[in-house]
Amino acid sequence: MNILSSVTAPHTWHGDALAIAIFANPKASNDQSEDSAKKALGLSESLKNLDIQVLGCTLTDLITESEFTGELGASVSGRVGLDYAIRKVILIGLGDPAKANPDIWRKAAAASVKWARKEKVKTLALAFPAYNQDVSVTAQAIAEGVLLAAHHDKRFKSKDANPFFLEQVEILETDPELASPAIAKAQQTIDGVILARELVSAPANIVTPITLAETAIAIAAESSYFTAKILEQADCEALNMGAFLGVARASDIPPKFIHLTYSNGDPQRKLAIIGKGVTFDSGGLNLKTGVGSSIELMKTDMGGSAAALGAAKAIAHLQPTDIEVHFIIAACENMVNGSAMRPGDILTASNGKTIEVNNTDAEGRLTLADALVYADKLDVDAIVDLATLTGACVVALGEDIAGMWSIDDAWAEAIAKAAKNAGEKFWRMPLEEPYFDQLKSVVADFKNTGSRAGGAITGALFLKQFVQKTTAWAHLDIAGPVWIERESGYNNAGGTGFAVRTLVNLITG
Repeated sequence: MNILSSVTAPHTWHGDALAIAIFANPKASNDQSEDSAKKALGLSESLKNLDIQVLGCTLTDLITESEFTGELGASVSGRVGLDYAIRKVILIGLGDPAKANPDIWRKAAAASVKWARKEKVKTLALAFPAYNQDVSVTAQAIAEGVLLAAHHDKRFKSKDANPFFLEQVEILETDPELASPAIAKAQQTIDGVILARELVSAPANIVTPITLAETAIAIAAESSYFTAKILEQADCEALNMGAFLGVARASDIPPKFIHLTYSNGDPQRKLAIIGKGVTFDSGGLNLKTGVGSSIELMKTDMGGSAAALGAAKAIAHLQPTDIEVHFIIAACENMVNGSAMRPGDILTASNGKTIEVNNTDAEGRLTLADALVYADKLDVDAIVDLATLTGACVVALGEDIAGMWSIDDAWAEAIAKAAKNAGEKFWRMPLEEPYFDQLKSVVADFKNTGSRAGGAITGALFLKQFVQKTTAWAHLDIAGPVWIERESGYNNAGGTGFAVRTLVNLITG
């Protein structure tokens, strides 16, 4: 699918369908004495010309009949007469202009694409106002929404019941000199999001620790600024990664410790991004059973590693300068056999800390423990780890918001800013130190779980024990937003690629 920008005005464009986004008109919505047609006051002069000269007043009819006022998320569509240059049209509400943000443009663009798919449209034009008159920001947000909505993962379908017809999307009344680079950046970033989506959505018999390692090697091969290092089990044993290997030892598939490094120019910043890479989590001997265990979705337990690899792929395209980034993944499966770690076993992490395993289903933090120790030795300025760590975080924040814990306010603010610009939601949670008492062990330095109450917080406190040198560390629990059952906004059902765009913004500054 081709996305392009042009200075073409809506009333001079010819093609299959036109999507028009307009702000709500508060005066029209509050004044009941005005008739419905006058609620179209949000239309620009260009769109009014379009309605009269090209569409035979179709817009006025749609607005009148549906009492459309441009409220956020509202839409109305219709067919134009056969003798006109445009066959179909949709109006999409952007809501109150005072509350505008780029994510509203992403979602409006996504709504346009989903409508075009339903209507079997091949050429689509978008007539959207500029966000704060910034053409670059508007074009990037629109292109991201288009690409995210257009992606449907059909790899495992024997037949596509609804083939996608859309071939070209044209963003009207935009300066190509300003918009084209922004569209290119969106395409490069969304390539990474799609990689993450497809890694998360693929079953565990397709995506294994070996697959993740191969993906990292392939990313490194795309750019001379990347190097890939894969530590095998023997290498991990030599580094005393007892926590990670304790999780991995019951699987027939060997663990892979992945270290992907990006370096371009004279690094002014050095970052480490750690992604949890448990490609299937059975729960171990604390086997996931019964209604609500979601064992069938435990292929998604590598969502953190998918985000890290997706961000790495985007960075391979974007090539930011004067930065060094380490992408680290301790990849394995948590399975059950005679070698499986048992409740009550004691594991020793690579920093010498001993851990009593009181629940084998709290395995992600064990793999991250050794990954954090490894990253902490790289003399980086900041570390962020991403993990589908706890169901407790989903209970606390729901399925749309990820949790964030940090020991450094400035680092937390940088992540929050990157997330806001990406349209991805995080909520900072407390590192309540007294809660660590729940993890005290009689026989080891600490246990791997506490009580159910505050479980997401104690998970973060556990991870904090493995960061000693790096003063800026943050933990992101993405268990909720990494997967959705039904399409929503610009995400289609399945893996969402959540956090890739936040990481890209964080890296590129």
